[in-house]
Amino acid sequence: MNGEFHKQYLKEAVPEIPADLGILRSTWMSPSNIALVKYWGKLPVQIPANPSLSFTLQHSFTEMNLTISPGAGNGPDMDYYFQGDHHEAFESRIREYLQIISPYFPFLAGSKIRITSRNTFPHSSGIASSASSLSALALGICSIEQQILNGPQDNIFYQKASFMARLGSGSAARSVYGGFVTWGKQEGMDLTSDEHATALAGKIGPAFESLYDAILIISPENKTISSSQGHALMDDHPYARARYRQARENLEKLTRAIYGNDIKTFIRITEDEALGLHGLMMSSDPGYLLLKPNTLHVLSLIQQFRNEKSIFLAFTMDAGPNVHLIYPEYERENVHTFIRVELLKYCHQAQWIDDRMGEGPVELQD
Repeated sequence: MNGEFHKQYLKEAVPEIPADLGILRSTWMSPSNIALVKYWGKLPVQIPANPSLSFTLQHSFTEMNLTISPGAGNGPDMDYYFQGDHHEAFESRIREYLQIISPYFPFLAGSKIRITSRNTFPHSSGIASSASSLSALALGICSIEQQILNGPQDNIFYQKASFMARLGSGSAARSVYGGFVTWGKQEGMDLTSDEHATALAGKIGPAFESLYDAILIISPENKTISSSQGHALMDDHPYARARYRQARENLEKLTRAIYGNDIKTFIRITEDEALGLHGLMMSSDPGYLLLKPNTLHVLSLIQQFRNEKSIFLAFTMDAGPNVHLIYPEYERENVHTFIRVELLKYCHQAQWIDDRMGEGPVELQD
């Protein structure tokens, strides 16, 4: 399902690095994001079966340095280091990704590539490292192309980076922008696209201007079913069509709540989406369960605490057992006390991550 941007980027492809430019470098810090309306199920070439909505994190990011120089011309010659060491699994995925995007960046085929990266958060922590790492890599490669062309870093640049990030990881498309971000074509929302993400425009409600995300590490274990496998199981899922319709309806309701400062609807839709995601996993064929007993304890305590205190506090989860607590800045003291007193006993080694909504990726100067 190749669209207009695919054709445009192929047409604009840069064949090689001019010899007089020498070694080119780019370093980006790109954050992860947490989905509120979930993307679950996809069509060929990384097209979402339903639109999604997330917000970008501030402190959970990947810092990636990319160095490219002319090579022998027999395909990309790549070295990849993660936090100072070779990492075979990551390197294999990066090589696969470079092959996928090579038609858009043919200059990569004749280049020596060195990539070094580090994360500010641990793996299996309830934060999508593929979103931060592949968005950082896409931004870096687009920056190298920009240096070759001496072009501007404008809205078109970020749109292209989002398109390229999507080809490696769907959620990575959303990490290219800050704040609330949609990905997937949604009727009634101009500029939304299946090919790239789009930042929500305009004035949002004051309660949503400064959201925090407390990530409770219930279990650090690797998932028994990967997200890629989970997406594939949606192909023949008995509830797939109803789910995709529901996601579109929930996206409309949630964006309206964010603009209209409707806290009650925001909480309801956010939590319904999280529970519905895991319901889809359990009703797949074969069905599977990623929640842990402590996950259920925590969810029950969150709902009980919110009802007793009448505060703005919502939970969500990705495809795993760990829990994200979403709350505004003005509830920060109450929520931190609640975490320390009631919730840490259910977390693995009392681990949690204190994060917040961020403004998006940042390019670093060497």
